[in-house]
Amino acid sequence: MRARPGTGIASFVVALMLAAGAAAAPADDRVLPPAQYVSPKAKELATRYASALRALSAEVYHCLPWVEVSKQSVGFFKPKNASEDDRYLSIRIYIEQESSPQFAQLGLEQQASAMFSRYVGPLLQRMARNPALLNDDKIRGFNVILEWTKQTPQRAGGRPVHETIAVFVEKPDGVAYLGGTIRGHELADKTRILAWDGEQSLGPLQLSAWDDNFVATYKVQNYQLDPGVTCP
Repeated sequence: MRARPGTGIASFVVALMLAAGAAAAPADDRVLPPAQYVSPKAKELATRYASALRALSAEVYHCLPWVEVSKQSVGFFKPKNASEDDRYLSIRIYIEQESSPQFAQLGLEQQASAMFSRYVGPLLQRMARNPALLNDDKIRGFNVILEWTKQTPQRAGGRPVHETIAVFVEKPDGVAYLGGTIRGHELADKTRILAWDGEQSLGPLQLSAWDDNFVATYKVQNYQLDPGVTCP
């Protein structure tokens, strides 16, 4: 097992872009509608699992209130330049966080390792709530896209640059992780991880990862779930 980085990663603070009177439901445009798929296979999956996709979007909205699910980013997507119509259950989130000198000093691989460790496992658990998804041979695996603001000084009037990783988890590896057969660092070894610095593709990354309970233990001050909502 690879060594876990020190407290610089563990201590960086999440900034909460919340208001006490937040809307009671996620925006309707987070799930890509079936009609917008070109592939018949993807349209069929999006139609069949429409309620599961909406439930995934809603659970992340309510239970991870410091992240933002991107518009039309929940669905069944395939990797760019894929030769086959391989469909992955996908979600893309933007992670809100305030500037942290410790985090900013880390290289992209270390930052990406921290993000992978904190979010990929918890999102996989939520993506696999519906057992039918795990048994559907038309779904090859899971795709988790994590995005955060690059912590470098910005020129006056310049647009913030985002760092992004796209994690492709094959279904057998996802099932093994969710079943406890493999740990977080083994999952990272088995997955295909692509990175971007702004719009620039950096290609594949090999990450050091660990089991991180941040999502399960972090509490947003004064945040209350809406009546009838629970977070498993």
